Amino acid sequence: MEKAYSNFFISSLLLLLHLYLLETVCIDAVHTDESALLALKASFTLNSSHPLTQNWSSQSSICDWIGVTCGSRHHRVTALNISNMNILGNIVPHLGNLSFLVSLDASQNNLQGNLPQDLSRLRRLKVMDFAFNNFSGEIPMWFGSNSSSISKLETLSVRNNRLQGNIPKEIGNLKNLKELILFNNQFTGTIPLSIFNMSSLEILGLSNNQLTGSLPVDICHRLHRIKSIGIISNHLSGHIPPGLSNCTELYELSLSYNSFNGTIPPEIVNLERLQFLNLGGNELRGTIPANIGNLRKLQQLQLENNYMVGSIPHTISNLSSLWMLNLNTNNLSGIIPREIVNLHKLEILYLQINKLSGSIPEGLFNISTLIEVSVFFNKLSGSLPYASGYWQTNLELLNLGQNNIGGVIPTSISNSSYLQIVDLSINKFSGQIPNSLGDLRNLQYLDLFVNNLSSPHLSILTSLVNCRYLKKVILGDNPLNGVLPDTIGNLSSSIEIFEIYLTEIRGQIPLGIGNLSNLNTLFLSGNDLTGSMPTTLCDLHILQRLGLAVNRLSGSLPECLCKMSVLGLLSLYHNRISGPIPSCIGNATSLRNVYLSSNRLTNIPMSLWSLKDLLVLNLSNNSLIGSIPPEVGNLKAITSINLSRNQLSGSIPSTIGDLQTLIYLSLAYNELQGSIPESLGKMISLESANLSNNILSGTIPKALELLRYLKNFNVSFNRLEGEIPSKGPFRYFTSQSFMGNGGLCGGLLFQPCVTRAFHHSRRSKLLLIILVSLGAAVMVLGSIGVFMLRRHRNRNIPNQAESFAATTLARISYIEIERATQGFDQCNLLGSGGFGSVYKAVFENGMTLAVKVFNLQVEGALKSFDAECEVLRNLRHRNLTKVISSCTNLDFKALLLEYMPNGSLELWLHSDDHFLNMIQRLDIMIDVAFALEYLHHGYETVVVHSDLKPSNVLLDEKLVGHLSDFGLTKLLGEGESNAHTKTLATMGYIAPGNFLLVLCYRI
Repeated sequence: MEKAYSNFFISSLLLLLHLYLLETVCIDAVHTDESALLALKASFTLNSSHPLTQNWSSQSSICDWIGVTCGSRHHRVTALNISNMNILGNIVPHLGNLSFLVSLDASQNNLQGNLPQDLSRLRRLKVMDFAFNNFSGEIPMWFGSNSSSISKLETLSVRNNRLQGNIPKEIGNLKNLKELILFNNQFTGTIPLSIFNMSSLEILGLSNNQLTGSLPVDICHRLHRIKSIGIISNHLSGHIPPGLSNCTELYELSLSYNSFNGTIPPEIVNLERLQFLNLGGNELRGTIPANIGNLRKLQQLQLENNYMVGSIPHTISNLSSLWMLNLNTNNLSGIIPREIVNLHKLEILYLQINKLSGSIPEGLFNISTLIEVSVFFNKLSGSLPYASGYWQTNLELLNLGQNNIGGVIPTSISNSSYLQIVDLSINKFSGQIPNSLGDLRNLQYLDLFVNNLSSPHLSILTSLVNCRYLKKVILGDNPLNGVLPDTIGNLSSSIEIFEIYLTEIRGQIPLGIGNLSNLNTLFLSGNDLTGSMPTTLCDLHILQRLGLAVNRLSGSLPECLCKMSVLGLLSLYHNRISGPIPSCIGNATSLRNVYLSSNRLTNIPMSLWSLKDLLVLNLSNNSLIGSIPPEVGNLKAITSINLSRNQLSGSIPSTIGDLQTLIYLSLAYNELQGSIPESLGKMISLESANLSNNILSGTIPKALELLRYLKNFNVSFNRLEGEIPSKGPFRYFTSQSFMGNGGLCGGLLFQPCVTRAFHHSRRSKLLLIILVSLGAAVMVLGSIGVFMLRRHRNRNIPNQAESFAATTLARISYIEIERATQGFDQCNLLGSGGFGSVYKAVFENGMTLAVKVFNLQVEGALKSFDAECEVLRNLRHRNLTKVISSCTNLDFKALLLEYMPNGSLELWLHSDDHFLNMIQRLDIMIDVAFALEYLHHGYETVVVHSDLKPSNVLLDEKLVGHLSDFGLTKLLGEGESNAHTKTLATMGYIAPGNFLLVLCYRI
């Protein structure tokens, strides 16, 4: 008994000792957890008001700390959640002492540095989330290594950090990992194959990195549980593996914005659980799989920015859960399937930038869930549904721009009361702009540019007063033909862009325009506005672009323009603005582009030359006097200067050579004197220089031979002398660049410079005359023979008129012509006549044409224009000047003609700089004869040119003659076999522009 009692006592004592020791260990372990967390807190930068500053304290149990979860039995830390606490600091190694930790979430903070290796000791850890921080360096290789204890890890998320380097292949050893989320970092290299062997993996997120390589063919061989693959925005290439169809649990496949090529594997339609298919932004070709409708759970289909061809499959209507369809920027053709109206959950439809044709299915605008529709830049036609039952949608964006849609804009469009963006630009809409657009109270953007729309009394602007969120209004290139209403000042104060150019509006600019305080762009160019510029324009303190060009504005430039501190573009060319440029213009330091050409301005203030950030300055065709000061060299950023057609005098300052960014320079048609500065040779960016029609003297500096980019150079009609440079760009300039300078010689086109007298003997001269005469006689006889032979041969051709498709241009505006001729700059002037001038025009698409601009103030010019239109629109012959297009309005008429780079026959016959041999002269004579024969006998109506002379024979690049200038032409109807021309003492010949009367009548 005593022994038993003794044993019981000993056992009890041992139990108490064990419990004591266990309690001591637990207390020590809890103390270890507390020390680790306090060390973590010490690494943070926290202000006094931060929740952790007072809460994480040894005065309270760690299980009561914010973000800490403890086990109920051992009171050890099992979860730490300090996400989204605005913490700045590092992850300390002490965190590896939290041996019972199962979940660690430190996402959405500002944590930095590297991930310490001590975290590999967290053997119970299942979730590690460090997303949305600033961690840098590489992912440590201890993830998944043999020495690591985190084999139970199920979720690893380090998205949205600054991690870089390769993804370690050891990650593939984490056999329990379900979610690997690494996107939005800077990882490089290939995706380790070991990742595709992780049989437990369900979510793979590698998007927005710099990964390369391709996907394995057997990608789904081990990934039996994979549900989501996201590898968007990397540099992967190769084909999309057909084996993806074996990932039967897959609900998301996102491979957009890589370099995958080939076709979409048809096997992909077997993924019955697929909800999100995103393959946009690759180099995929071929067609959309015809059985795409098998993916009945698909919610999002994005194939944009590829090279897909063919039509949109009709089976797409089976995708009853689809809410986003994005096929934009491909080469899809055919129609929009009418079955698309069965997608009753559709919210977003992007089909823009394709080759789709036909009409938009009417029922589309009855899908109540629809939010965004964008089909711009296609070939769609038809019209929009007008009935009041349509447009009952949640539509916020409607972009139908750049199609061929016509008809009227339905008033019922206002039923879509949530509309914010309406873009119907560059279509064929006609009729009135519905005032019901003003009922769209959420409207922010309205673009109706390039249609045939009208608005009586510009009432649309009054109705838009109700749209208080309006930011952009673009109505340009429509025949609005009204007066800007005063209510323009009542438009939304949030409006930023207001463009009503080329709309035939007239009257004065309303004073109320100054109320649009948030306006940054105002374009009213190409209209018939009169009066002066209202000073209220200067109340637009954040205006960046002001375009009032091509109107009839008068008065002077308001000085308050100098206070517009952010104004970058000032475009007022082709008006009637007079007086000096304000002397305070130098205060407008934000100016980058100044277009004041074709006005009546009188002087350039010195402060203008202090605008060191100015890029473009065009003051041509004014009445500017004075000289160009040395301060022009201050324009260090300038790329274009045009001061032509003024009355500037003095010399060209040498400081102009400091403008090393200058590309275009025109000082033509002034009264500049002195020599061409040697410093021009330092203008390394110069491509075009026009100094013609001045009083410049001296020589052309050899330094200009160093200007490697110089393409156009014109110093004609000055008083230059000496040798023309022959190297560098001067090897390619024609004699037109130097004509009108009697003292020039040398080069590749002019007579050699004479250095010593050379006298022929009388006998040599006589012999030369005899030889030349004999040669000429032989050539004439031979020419007559050739002419008769060619005439005989061509008479065997039934119709000499060439069958060609006439070159046509889209409707072209005055603005485009003005740009193409650089503001009708004299450097582009090809010639002038009694009824107008002809300019060389280089359009934005690269086409070079000749533009014949008629001076409508000259009596008979309008009839001349009509005559040329009447003749050239019907006649087609290879030796007649081809008319390409025309531009006409009340104040401007021009013909766009085929450009003839070799000028007129007159130039070649009466210039010392050009030479035609006898064969060339004969060919040109035959060309003209063919043209006349066609006019007289080859067309159903006899055409009498009435003004045949060398200046009206133009030569193309092969010196083929083309008859031009049909302004005096008479069409002889049936029975009009002869024409009688009556002038003042001249029979049969009419000098251009110098006639009083032309009478054509039957004899």
